[in-house]
Amino acid sequence: MADFFPKNEDLQVGVLGATSSVGSCLLPMLVEAEWKVIAFSRKSLKPFDDKVEWRRIVSPADVAESAAVRSERQVSDSAVLPPADDENIPFWICLGPIWALPDYFAAFDAQGARRVVVVSSTSRFTKDDSTDPEEQAVALRIADAEARVQEWAESRGVEWVILRPTLIYGLGRDKNITEIARFIRRFGFFPLFGNANGLRQPVHVADVAGACLAALQIPSAANRVYNISGGEILAYRDMVARVFSALGRHPRLPTVPLWLFRLAVMLLRRLPRYRHWSTAMAERMNRDMTFNHAEAVRDLAFKPGKFMLSAGDVEV
Repeated sequence: MADFFPKNEDLQVGVLGATSSVGSCLLPMLVEAEWKVIAFSRKSLKPFDDKVEWRRIVSPADVAESAAVRSERQVSDSAVLPPADDENIPFWICLGPIWALPDYFAAFDAQGARRVVVVSSTSRFTKDDSTDPEEQAVALRIADAEARVQEWAESRGVEWVILRPTLIYGLGRDKNITEIARFIRRFGFFPLFGNANGLRQPVHVADVAGACLAALQIPSAANRVYNISGGEILAYRDMVARVFSALGRHPRLPTVPLWLFRLAVMLLRRLPRYRHWSTAMAERMNRDMTFNHAEAVRDLAFKPGKFMLSAGDVEV
């Protein structure tokens, strides 16, 4: 059985990106595990309570504002930038885009960081040879950010843990399954290119949150990278079919020639919601994107569930 850090009622953890879907699952887990949680977000603050202290991240532009303006906006002055001088937050979980993390290194230094858990993505590998230059750029940004996190942490004796989830779904807030569900609701079908037999391992946000908690608490997880993939492998076609079932609809999965798919993408990209679509998406439907999570099982007691969609997972 894995060893855990000893319980300490004064042990604080800062959570960046706390209003994300993973954050929504993680915060109650941290509270139950008796951590003192300080949740940070750029979005509107939730009410403060005695279990989770919420703070709004202040940007350099915010810092430059007058005190009167900040008072009128009725937001907290507490923030990651600049850090509080009289505070110590030794543990951090970072759920936002990993490439934004270097902006907070100075704050981590000032807060006496001892361990930083970072959520990255397997897109580092699945998009590095994409035909879409934008996807290649994303893969490069992720790889560069991971390297910078490790370099910073090791130069300061800070323990780091990087988690790389596969396709995240759940709570109706992801950019994958929710987008498929939204398309099905609007058009009544979902187009596939080729056989669409590329393998997938969707992982639920609750399982990702559980891995974050384990990575925070288990000493032996320090300075390691873990794949966080789902507990079931299925073809892209079957994954989409389950979204239809969750919506109470019979699957309608027409196979579309590449030239027609390109035309459809060109037209759909005129709509803001589908602006990120590209023909590379069609190519990925036939590419395997599975990752072994045996090390996470061994070190983090990771036990992901199968791809089971509730009504809340497909609400749009």
